[in-house]
Formats: sequence, C-alpha cells, structure tokens
Amino acid sequence: MAGTHRYPHVFRPLQVGATRLQNRVFVPAHTTNFGADNRPTDRHLAYHRERAQGGAGLIIFEGVRVHPSSLGRGPAVNGYERAALPMFKALADTVHAEGVPLFGQILHTGRHTDGNYSRMAAWAPSPIPWSATAPPPHPMTEAEIEAVIVAHVEVALNLLEAGFDGIELQLAHGHLLQQFLSPLSNVRDDAYGGSFENRLRFAADTLARVRGAIGDGVTLGIRVSGDEFAPGGLTIDDMALVVVALAERTRIDFVNVSHSAYLGAYSISTQMADMAFDPELFRPLPRRIASALAVLPKPPVVMAVCRFASIGEAEAELALGQVDMVGMSRGHMAEAALTRHAAEGREDESRPCIACNQGCAGFSALNLGITCLTNPRTGRERQWPLPAPLPAAERRRVLVVGGGPGGMEAAATAAAFGHEVTLMEQSDRLGGMLRWTPKLRGREAFGRLLDYQTRALERHGVDVRLASRADASAVMAADAAVVIVATGAMPRATRFVEGEGLTLQAALTLGDALGQRVVVQDTLGTGAVIGVVEHLRALGHDVHLVAPTGTPAWTVSLYSSFALFKRLRDAGIRLHRFARIEAWDGRTVTLVCTDTGVRSEITAVDAVIAPDHALPDDALARALAASGSNARIMAIGDAQAARTALEAIFEGHGAARDVAPATARAFPEMLDHSSPPPDHPRVYDTMGGRAGVRDGPCAT
Repeated sequence: MAGTHRYPHVFRPLQVGATRLQNRVFVPAHTTNFGADNRPTDRHLAYHRERAQGGAGLIIFEGVRVHPSSLGRGPAVNGYERAALPMFKALADTVHAEGVPLFGQILHTGRHTDGNYSRMAAWAPSPIPWSATAPPPHPMTEAEIEAVIVAHVEVALNLLEAGFDGIELQLAHGHLLQQFLSPLSNVRDDAYGGSFENRLRFAADTLARVRGAIGDGVTLGIRVSGDEFAPGGLTIDDMALVVVALAERTRIDFVNVSHSAYLGAYSISTQMADMAFDPELFRPLPRRIASALAVLPKPPVVMAVCRFASIGEAEAELALGQVDMVGMSRGHMAEAALTRHAAEGREDESRPCIACNQGCAGFSALNLGITCLTNPRTGRERQWPLPAPLPAAERRRVLVVGGGPGGMEAAATAAAFGHEVTLMEQSDRLGGMLRWTPKLRGREAFGRLLDYQTRALERHGVDVRLASRADASAVMAADAAVVIVATGAMPRATRFVEGEGLTLQAALTLGDALGQRVVVQDTLGTGAVIGVVEHLRALGHDVHLVAPTGTPAWTVSLYSSFALFKRLRDAGIRLHRFARIEAWDGRTVTLVCTDTGVRSEITAVDAVIAPDHALPDDALARALAASGSNARIMAIGDAQAARTALEAIFEGHGAARDVAPATARAFPEMLDHSSPPPDHPRVYDTMGGRAGVRDGPCAT
C-alpha cells in the first residue's frame, strides 16, 4: 500500500512478548463509560470492532476493576464476576476476527473511587483525599493489600480465560498502585511506606504474583506515569528507577509510558492534555524510560502515549529509534480507520482529533458514554453504521441552509448516502461561528476540523453555493424533498445599566482598535470565552476577567480546567470573582459584588467584552413551517438553541441520517439494550406544514 512506504517505521511488525503485532500503532486503554451494571456491553464490541477494522496493531481494553472497592460507577467494568466473562469472550472474539490482538488493563482506582456508588470507603495507602472536596480514604491494612493482590491475579486469569492475548498492569494516572509509589499519597510508616523499597513493594509484589500465575508464555506489561507533574510528586527520574527495579525482578514484556496523577490539581489536566498544551512537554518521558531500560539484557518494548494525533507524528517519533510503539486514544476516537487510511494513502479522509476534550474527557467527567466533537458516530457504531450508498429509490434531493460545522456535517453525510445535496451559505466562506476560532492562540486546531469538513464536502460531491442567501421563497424554489436548516444563532452582548459590551466576534474584528485595557465578563462559562481572554493576553492586552458565578469557564471539564486556571494565573490575568458589570461609561467599569452588592471600579478601560447567550436564528425554519411546503424541514444546532460545535455536528449528522432511508436509521433491534440508550438529536420537523418536535434517528 502507498502509505506503508511513507511510514516505514509505523508499518514494521513487532514482537511484544508472546504477541506478534502487524504495525506499531495501538489503541491504549481508555475509559468509555459504555458498561452497564459493571459489565461490558455490545456497545464496547461495536466500538472496538471498528477500531480493529481500522488497522490498529493492538487494542488494550479499558481498565478492568479487580475488586468491589474499586468500582466507582455503573459504567465501569469489573473482571472478578464470572458472569462478565461471556461478554469479555465476545469482545476478544470480535477483535480477533479482524486480525488484531487484544490486551486487558487491570487496575484498582484507589482513593478516587466514588464511595457513594460502592457504599464503602475508598481504599488508599494513607488517609489523604485526592482533592480538596473529596472525603479522606480508608488506609489499607496489610490484609486488604493482600486481598487486592489476589484480586489482580484472579482478574488477569479471567481475562486470559476469555481469550485476551495479554495483560497490562495499571501503575499510572494516580491509581492505587501509583498512590503507594508516590510520596504525595503515601505517608505510611510500615513495610509499604517511607523508603523507595517500601513504597515499591505493593506494585512489585502484584506484578510478580500476576506473572507467576499467568506464566512466561503470556504477554505482560505495565502502564506508568512518567511524571506526576505535581510539586513533591513522582518525577521522570523517580519513575526510571521504579521501572528498572520492577523489570529487574519480574519479566516485563512492555512498558506503556503516560503521565499525570489523579489529583485535584494541575496534574489531572495533563492526563488528557488538550489543544492548549505543547505535545513536546510529554515527548521526553517515554524516551527517558527507554534509555533507562536499555541497560537491561533484554529490555521491554517501550510504548509512548503522549498526545499523538496522527500517523505522521507516530512515524516521526518511531524514527528516532528510542520508543517501539505509539498509542493514540483520542486519535482513534476521532477516526477508527486512522491507521488503515494512512496505509492506503487516504489520510485526508480521517476525521482529526483536535484535542478539544469536549466529547471525550468532557463526557467522561460526567459519567456519560464518550463521544467526539469531530466524529459524532463515536460510541454509536451500532446505531449509526458507516454511510453506504442507498438504492436509487431512497435517494432524495436535500438542501442544507447554513455552512457552519453542523450544516457542513449534515451536507457531507447526506451526500455520502447518495443524496443529491446542495449547501447554501450566505457569507463568502464556510465555517459559520467557528471561522474565527482557529485565529485564537491555543485554539488553532479547530482549523483542522474545518479543513476536514471542507474536503468532505468536495469528496462527496456537495454543490456548495457561497454568498447565497436562502429565504423561504428561494428554498421552496429549490424543490428539495428535505431542507436542513443550520442557520446558527445571532450573537448578543450584555446590556448594562449604563453601556453595552461587545460580542466575542465583534471584539476580534477590532484588532488593534480594541485598545490596551480590556475587561471580559464571562456569563457563558465556555471555552470560547476563555480562548478570547488568553488570545488577547498573548497579544499584550491588559485583561481583566469578571466571573459573576465565581468561576470562569465552568462548562470546561476538570481534565482541562486546572491547566486553564494555571495559564490564567501565569499570564497575569486579573480575575474578579462573584462580580458583575453594572455600568460602562466608555472609560470606567463599575462592578457590583453578587453577594454583598458592594461596588468597585476598573479605570482606564478601553473595551468591554460581555457576550450573552446567542439567540437561535430560526426565522427561516419558522417561515418554512408556515409556508405549507411539502418539504420536510429539520432545524439543527444553534438554529434550535445556541450551544457548541459538539452539539451542532452531532445533530447535523443525525439529521442527515434521518433524511429518509430506513437503512440509515436506528431500529429497536439494532440498539444495545444492555446499556442506556445513547442520546440523540431532537430536530424541528414539519411535514406538509405541520410543525412539531420529533425524536431524531436513534428513537426507539
């Protein structure tokens, strides 16, 4: 294949212990929240089947809990119940059918287990909470340590019985075994605390017992955090000593190097580092571990999972000759066929991971099944199969009005099914409200999404008409069977007792005319507001951030927010908590405390940016509903309610599937009843002039 010559290091086979891999890109273990009653589901099978079909060299299934004290939530998967084994076997058979090996990660989450779910105290080395708002965990007894070691062994054997090819022991991300390693969480004074040797004991004993139980003929490895990124925590030098000590005592076939600890601090934001992070911060970690292990007679394979997003990035890292494999969790969430596309020279067809953390980390933090902003099919592979051309009788003429991310997704998806699609956009460029986002420092990755969507329109033959305003008469003249209204929303700014602020878009168009001192009020809580704040500060503006709720960007998940707040502090942005702007006279901003009513002033202000919730631009949808048109009308995204690109793209994709064909819709027998039904778009629909709200394509 053409791509194998471009990426010779990626497409070189590799032996990992007893397992032969066809290439060096793998899907690391990552939380999906697809479980039900703490067992795997058909949703897992469909998700991993598609990644196996997509060409990954190896899949490592998400962390399998080894003990009841580690469950934490219903979607988490346990491996100690024998009743779970049939689904684990089905998963192994599914992945193996595509010619891909499957490993299982086994873990105990320790002190950050949700005790409300398990109705028992979280277990940990010491009574130190993982965050300021968490209860203190139960310090484990030696008998409990022994019970957890036995539990690791039993779960490893269960997974192997189910057909898994190897085991990964989780020593990373601040889970229980790392908690014993780290001086931040382990202040014991017994045989499991204090000295390096004592803190290593639990992990070393667990690893040795698992190896002894499964034998040398089964692949066994560990996942470690190369750095906790926390003051007083484990550093890369510490972890190099840990890994070498473990490898000298017990045969390890691979070391999977990640980073971070599950702490209510900056560290957790490095775990799934978002687009604001420079990937080079993490690249040295697996290289350092590889260098430390190189002194051993037979060093383990070293895997790197440090914010790689493309096969090209994997090739560049492998070409250095220090690490042996590269893993991409979010890259495979965004594009299941990432590796296959590269092998076939079709990289342009891959949906990009932009590290926005909205559908993956954001949904995970809410205990919801993960999804992806750029790929709305993620987690819905059974309900939404890949588009395939429809029979001629089921094809329709489709008109999409609005060329933002939702409209572009709707148009490309409908065309992929074979419909005749026209996209009308009133401006001279595609992208809608997202057009200005890639211009912001630290948000440039959104440009990759728009580039992908533009290519998809071209690839599927959508008739794109720019600078074309579509009123009701123009839409009716188009004689489309289906009209998808993606007209977005109208930006608004907050009006004060005196004065009015600027919208984000208006502020960005002013450029240097904005002035030096800028006050930004965040009543939206979104990453977009903070993106503008950081961008203006990077340009040299003196920025004051007003947070009426007390916390800016409250919709951003904890996996990004701690790093976000650190950046605000480091940049010297002045934060005014529990205050709102009361007045703005052109030079002075008057703030009022939301708690006490006390007023204060910010003087010498040049501009005030105060976005309010935008209003749906639904005039066209309403006009068409009242017109008596026989066309089916569906409104999506911000044309229903102003939200984010995550919802717009999801609803655009769902509306395109709901155009007509039964083969593209979800039927009850296709749904996974072993887990809660996935959420689905609700579209404003009118048939023959009768307007109403109906469920989208996943309705049962």
